[in-house]
Amino acid sequence: MASEKILKQKEEEVKKLAEKMKDASLVLLVDYRGINVADVTSLRKSVRETKAEYAVIKNNITRRALEACGITELDNVLEGPTAVIIAQEEYLPALKAIYKFAKENDFYKIKGGVLEGKVSSTEELNALAVLPSREELIAKLAGCLLANVSKLAATLDAVRVKKESEQ
Repeated sequence: MASEKILKQKEEEVKKLAEKMKDASLVLLVDYRGINVADVTSLRKSVRETKAEYAVIKNNITRRALEACGITELDNVLEGPTAVIIAQEEYLPALKAIYKFAKENDFYKIKGGVLEGKVSSTEELNALAVLPSREELIAKLAGCLLANVSKLAATLDAVRVKKESEQ
């Protein structure tokens, strides 16, 4: 049996992880089999740039932290090597970074996750990851609005020219 000191350490780990998960906008569980150290280092850097955390944590500790948050639906995905990505602020940049990496590496897979307190499947997370970012959507909307305003201005100018030529 494990010593009391080790049990206390593990309980503390679970408690800290559960606190992070409660406040997180995204908790992502991924299978990291088949990738080398250089790729993981690159991935960790890109995840850090999105202001998220990437950690390899024992499945038992992750399971207990999720249970402390009231989440038991992800127990079935906590098998084999699992990395945990936690984003406290915006979830989309971190999700996009992981999705892009998973597309480039066949063995790297998103297992599931929690998005703003709601358990999400791999399919839901992948569908969300391919959507354009908020900034891209605003830029597209601005472009559409500008195009319509330009068309209106051109039409009004054509009416003005026609009226002037009639006189």
